Amino acid sequence: MARILDGRAAALALRQRLVGRMASLRDAGVVPQLVLIQVGDDPASTVYVRSKAKGCAELGIRSRTLRPAADVAIGPLREEIHALNRDPQVHGILLQLPLPATLDENLLLAEIDPAKDVDGFHPINVGRLCLGLSGFVPATPLGILRLLQHHAVPVEGRRVVILGRSRLVGRPLANLLSSRSPEGNATVTLCHTRSRDLAAITREAEILVAAVGRPRFVTAEMVGGDAVVIDVGMHREPDPARPDCTKLCGDVDFAAVEPRVSAISPVPGGVGPMTVACLLENTVRAAEWAAGIGT
Repeated sequence: MARILDGRAAALALRQRLVGRMASLRDAGVVPQLVLIQVGDDPASTVYVRSKAKGCAELGIRSRTLRPAADVAIGPLREEIHALNRDPQVHGILLQLPLPATLDENLLLAEIDPAKDVDGFHPINVGRLCLGLSGFVPATPLGILRLLQHHAVPVEGRRVVILGRSRLVGRPLANLLSSRSPEGNATVTLCHTRSRDLAAITREAEILVAAVGRPRFVTAEMVGGDAVVIDVGMHREPDPARPDCTKLCGDVDFAAVEPRVSAISPVPGGVGPMTVACLLENTVRAAEWAAGIGT
């Protein structure tokens, strides 16, 4: 029976560590504020934005959500971002992805002040991560790192295979885990659905991270014995037990893979809570930097 890597417990522990930092900010007269920008009304984005706003409220971070229409022109959206950049009461800006196809997300992400880019997608923060310098790290890769740390899963010297090469998860996580640091020093293979002999590669993993964006893509034949599996996927599928209802699943066929591995993160309750907690951590950090206190 595999050990379950509980993301809710790890997220709670991280939030508890943030309580003291929030108190120090309050003593300095600072209340961290995060502004979420959701363009359009995509249902999945609405759920994600709501969960982030809820997390802020629970920790005492002030948040507000801007909801431009899906057909908003890029000019007014850039002006809104520039106004937030200039506002000293705003410490973090998050542009919820994906954007409508009419908008250039690369251009808009580059408009956010890197010191307020709590999602870690500005080219400067991406570059600093690649160089091993201090900056904001995207919340999901950071959450995976914190999840492994919370459950005392060693990384140094181990063979890590990351399935998925997106700039949101795969690429930044590869940089984090291969960095010359106490939480890194892994040997990382970054692969994807077009990699040849994919199952042979994933079976070599001591730690396998599934971030390919396809439901139940990772099967029992793709994992080696005693592997640690981190499932980043989040999908809805019909629930056979409840007609007209859906249930969540990940990129991993949990029922088939769980008996074959030493540890696995569940969906839901694994990486998802850690993503929100690490966004809160980044927002607190941004407020500390702005106030000249903390780390």
